[in-house]
Amino acid sequence: MTVLIPRRLDEALAALADDPSLTVLAGGTDLMVEINAGRRRPTGVLSLRRLDELRGWRQEGPDLVIGAGTTYATLLTPPLVELAPALAQAARTVGGPQIRNTGTIGGNLGTASPAGDTLPVLAALDARVELASASGRRTMALDHFLAGPKQTTLAAGELVTGVRIPVATGPQEFLKIGVRNAMVIAVASCALVVCRTRHRVACALGSVGPTPVRDRRAEGWLAGEVDWSSGRVRSQSVAERFGQWMAREAQPIDDHRATAAYRREATRVLARRAVERTLM
Repeated sequence: MTVLIPRRLDEALAALADDPSLTVLAGGTDLMVEINAGRRRPTGVLSLRRLDELRGWRQEGPDLVIGAGTTYATLLTPPLVELAPALAQAARTVGGPQIRNTGTIGGNLGTASPAGDTLPVLAALDARVELASASGRRTMALDHFLAGPKQTTLAAGELVTGVRIPVATGPQEFLKIGVRNAMVIAVASCALVVCRTRHRVACALGSVGPTPVRDRRAEGWLAGEVDWSSGRVRSQSVAERFGQWMAREAQPIDDHRATAAYRREATRVLARRAVERTLM
């Protein structure tokens, strides 16, 4: 098996252009599980571990640009944790310290698992995915990038190089339910983002649909129930009604971790709690 370990992004993109069948390795926390289970047998691997160009983050005006090679552990460090709090909350739930020190946000995007912990947060933030190939660069909305369970619209020869999200201008929350309290794949998750400057609320559900689930009508209704002078909803019943609304929008399935009925109920509770923690 051929293993390529470029030190520059242009070298990696040239290698992919020459052989688009190469399996891309970032942190390896998802890929190695599939290889060890016998579900993947790559004939060639392109490792991104030495590409410093893909690590770190920067602020560009109202946006944060986070490199695809940025680890979950980095997302937990200040001042990034204050600029994207829900992303930090999601990163904190990923595996144990070893996984958080190795796994990357770009890997979470590239794997496109319905249970990917950062994906609901990125969906609620209206994230844009930055892509590059030997022939050029482009930026794509997350909802266009994610095509289905473990499916993306990444073109042959392309790499995810980063993700662009807005700096927090209001409270954010990420909540997750699993079959145990730590190091667990989400049975259901919920991200809620409040933008005080634009008087907007966004909510995305994870692990209850083929891609993160949103409902713009529910978001608009919730924003209309907020007293923006205080940043609080007008009554306790708002949180419960919003939870019920989001539960109806969920598209859960039965699997070895939970039933569809349980996931729907979990979604109701998570969405309600997210409202309580950010707007009450």
